[in-house]
Amino acid sequence: MEVVTVDIGGTHARFAIAEVADGRVVSLGEPTTHKTAEHASLQTAWQAFGAAQKRPLPRAAAIAVASPVGGEVIKLTNNPWIIRPALIPERLEVDDYVLINDFGAIGHAVAQAPDSEFLHLAGPDQPFVETGVLTVCGPGTGLGVAQVLRTPQRYHVLETEGGHVDYAPLDGIEDAFVKHLRKKFTRVSTERIVAGPGIVGIYETLAEIENRAIQRLDDKAIWTMALEGKDSLALAALDRFCLSLGAVAGDLALAHGAKGVVIAGGLGLRLKEHFARSGFAERFVAKGRFQQMMAAIPVKLIIHLQPGLYGAAAAFAQEHTS
Repeated sequence: MEVVTVDIGGTHARFAIAEVADGRVVSLGEPTTHKTAEHASLQTAWQAFGAAQKRPLPRAAAIAVASPVGGEVIKLTNNPWIIRPALIPERLEVDDYVLINDFGAIGHAVAQAPDSEFLHLAGPDQPFVETGVLTVCGPGTGLGVAQVLRTPQRYHVLETEGGHVDYAPLDGIEDAFVKHLRKKFTRVSTERIVAGPGIVGIYETLAEIENRAIQRLDDKAIWTMALEGKDSLALAALDRFCLSLGAVAGDLALAHGAKGVVIAGGLGLRLKEHFARSGFAERFVAKGRFQQMMAAIPVKLIIHLQPGLYGAAAAFAQEHTS
C-alpha cells in the first residue's frame, strides 16, 4: 500500500510517498521540502504537497515530528504549528496514520535500512547482528538517543532521553569545558557539548585556555569555519567535539549492552570525513577493563539522505502491514 510520509522539523517539512508491505518499506519516492514558515499548518502544507502530485493522495499518513508525542495537543519545537492528533483523519483525509517522534523515526530507519545505507566508522567492518540491541545517537539541535532491539520475530524501537545524562570529562581540557558551561548552566548534560550548539562552548573554552579574546559567534558560524578549515581554533573545537562524541557513544553502548552503534543526524553526515582522523574511534573503545569488548562493537554512520521520511514510513509499515 502507499502512504504519505512526513518529517516535520523546526524549519522544514518534508513529504514523500512511500510504498510499504509486510511490515517494511518497499520504496520511497522523491521528497518535496516546504518551509514551515510559509505555511499556516500541517494541513495547508499537506494540501500544497497534494496539489503538486496531480493525483489523489493515499489515505494513509506516517508523520514524524520534532517534538515529544503525546496528549491532545502537540506543540512543535522551534515551529509554531500545532497538531491535534484526534483531528488528523479529518484534516488530512486519511483512514490510518502513525504519529512518531522524529528520533523514533530514525530508530525505525536504522532497523530497516539495508547495509548499503551505513558507513563504517569504527570496530569490525561487518553487518550488525540480527539479534540484540543497537544504540542510536544523533547530534543535532540536541542529542537524540534511542535503542533498537532486534529479535528473531521483529524489532522494537525504544526512545530515550539519554542525551541528558551528565557529561563525563576525560582530561583537563574537558574539565575546562564543564567549568566554562557551569557559568551558564547549573548542570552540564552531555548534549550541552555533544550537539550542534555545543561547539560554541567548546570554542569559547579553547579561546580561554589560549588567552585569546573570545569572539561571540553562533554555532553555525563556528561549524562553517571548522568544516571549511578556515580557523585553527574552530578546527580544534571540531576535533574535540568528535572526541567527546566517541566517548559518549561508547558510554551509551555500555549502558545499553549494545551489539552495534549507529551515529545519525544531519550533523553526523557533515562530519563523516572527520571521524577517521579525529580520535573518535580511540575514545569510543577507551573504557578501561572493557576496552577489548568495546573494540568488538561495529560503529556505523547512517548515510540515508532522508532517514526521517524513511523511518516514519517504516513505523507505519510495522504497525499497519505486519
